[in-house]
Amino acid sequence: MPVAHAHPRDATDTRKNNRDNDLHHSNRRVSPGPAGCFSGVAERPLSPPPTMPPATGLTSAAASLRYWERRSEVVAHNLANASTDGFKAERVFARLLGAAGEGGAAAQTATDLTAGTLRTTDNPLDVALQGDGFLVVRTPGGERFSRGGSLQLDAARRLVDGAGNPVLGERGPITLPAGATVRVAADGAVTVDDKPVDRLRVERAGAGAALAHEGGTLLVPDAGRRAVPADERRVRQGALEESNVNPVSAMVDMIAVQRAYASVQKAVTTLDEVRGTAASDLGRPV
Repeated sequence: MPVAHAHPRDATDTRKNNRDNDLHHSNRRVSPGPAGCFSGVAERPLSPPPTMPPATGLTSAAASLRYWERRSEVVAHNLANASTDGFKAERVFARLLGAAGEGGAAAQTATDLTAGTLRTTDNPLDVALQGDGFLVVRTPGGERFSRGGSLQLDAARRLVDGAGNPVLGERGPITLPAGATVRVAADGAVTVDDKPVDRLRVERAGAGAALAHEGGTLLVPDAGRRAVPADERRVRQGALEESNVNPVSAMVDMIAVQRAYASVQKAVTTLDEVRGTAASDLGRPV
């Protein structure tokens, strides 16, 4: 039988195709599959991380203005509540944005839970907490923490705070029967004419929790909240905890904030004038 001979051109094409296939497979990234096997599927290259736009003098100054505006708002709010019993001040700190703060600084706030001074009132419905505990009240938005212990009775003889929110005991809202003498023990036990009614719920926030303000003396509790054991509670009847805002320090802080804001405003004006000069004068033909 006659033997068929390959054409020289066909052999050359075959070698070329083999080289192309080898080059194609050498450029593929082989990823390991399950049990150490390799799937041979090419992986897509990872997209580069997003980068922040380069900071300029004006963008940095704008970030500084926003920081000082926020700090001014917080200081003004603290001053307005310097005489609000149970109020906890807010503190402002700066958080740098971008690498090495290239994006400027953003204002972050945190609640100062330092105890205020106790003031004796001799009112049987006034209570003050010593330590890190909070009263628990029920609001339309849910349960909230409070250190405002100026309590009163509503029309249904429920114990409520100054805003009318029911104060919660271990069995729910506390309703006081008619009687002559109301007593609140150090562990929060409430009695009327020596007859037990309920016990105040006293809770503390979780370790490292950041409690946010929700108007007046109310604070939003965190998920790690827990009850304060009865033997660790220190409830004082006939007293109120004053605000922990120092009016003198707050006024000094307000003056410093206003001066810093004015300095940044002046810097913005100067930078704007420089940009205007560069756009109008430097580009003018001589």
